[in-house]
Amino acid sequence: MMLAFLTGFFLGISLIMAIGAQNAFVLRQGILGQHILYVALFCALSDALLICTGIASISFFLDNFIAQFSNLLFGLSAIWIAGYGFIRLKSAFKSDSELEIELSTPQGLIPTLSILFVLTFANPHVYLDTMVLIGSISQQFSGDHKIYFAFGASLASFVFFFSLAYGAKLLIPVMQSPSSWRKLDILIAVVMFIISIKLAITGNWL
Repeated sequence: MMLAFLTGFFLGISLIMAIGAQNAFVLRQGILGQHILYVALFCALSDALLICTGIASISFFLDNFIAQFSNLLFGLSAIWIAGYGFIRLKSAFKSDSELEIELSTPQGLIPTLSILFVLTFANPHVYLDTMVLIGSISQQFSGDHKIYFAFGASLASFVFFFSLAYGAKLLIPVMQSPSSWRKLDILIAVVMFIISIKLAITGNWL
């Protein structure tokens, strides 16, 4: 059960750590000190909802298909995850980016959550990562182990978004350095490769 939990947790963390529009917005709110609790809670609950929906729907609708083609699916998932790892490595060695957050006048809670809603649910990668990818990988576990996997992946979202929102002011000086981004990308890549290898072994690809 602990293996299922840790697999879900580290997979979830790895998939959401890359700084995209949603994460940049959360950082911005943290820096401004605006609606931090609600912003972090919205992101975490949204992720948890999509993760659980993906795991439940794939388990229910595609159970026979997955049982028949499980090795193929594990292999494809391993390739997909490894692809993320190579993207992060490429970013680590070629990017000289640093974090830039545009500060503006305060906004009310409803406009803030409206913007966050669009950034979250209008992003197709959210569905690919949380519902399709995590849902597919969850199929290597069964029974209570699958619940622990879902809990781990969902908890990763809560840990990440609350840490990001409340630690934003501490993170900014560090992440303005390109070398910090390189270290973060390399760490994400290593986690991705470890999960990819485990999936490949499960699917008898290695």
